Amino acid sequence: MKIAKNTVVTVNYKLSDAQNNLIEEGSQPMVYLHGGYENTLPKIEEELDGKEAGYSSTIQVEPDDAFGDYDPALVKVEDRKRLPEPLEVGMQFEGVADGEDEEPTIFTVTDIADDKVVLDGNHPLAGMALRFELEVVEVRAASDEEIAHGHVHGAHGHHHEEMDDSDEGDHFRSQPLQ
Repeated sequence: MKIAKNTVVTVNYKLSDAQNNLIEEGSQPMVYLHGGYENTLPKIEEELDGKEAGYSSTIQVEPDDAFGDYDPALVKVEDRKRLPEPLEVGMQFEGVADGEDEEPTIFTVTDIADDKVVLDGNHPLAGMALRFELEVVEVRAASDEEIAHGHVHGAHGHHHEEMDDSDEGDHFRSQPLQ
């Protein structure tokens, strides 16, 4: 079966930067609903469209087509007392970037110094060209329910844990920053 709109694609992947430094070796394959549902990067869909199980390739995705350019305006310094304790580098909080009132931004603690905390709202892979090694493992027709919901369900009709673009594991959620 060829990859087309409304097929469920299982892909083994390896993610590196443009210098071939490994960022993530997908221990679990990525399983996504193909056809513009924003379940994976559009450039990956473009590359795999019309292919079959067994196809493999390596593509490079520039920042504009991945997680955007690095935006220094998304870095802010907050008073430590405004954030919950215990606090450590790598924790993530949901907040709204200055001057933006739409989507909340996930901020990552990148530095803690005395009573100040540096929060970075950029995606950890922002500004990077990314290299994906892709290998198509399986292609199947999506169920009507999967198509209606816009994402893949598990083998027994249970929802998979959502795989979002960032795929960084559990996000530490806290009170929004004011």
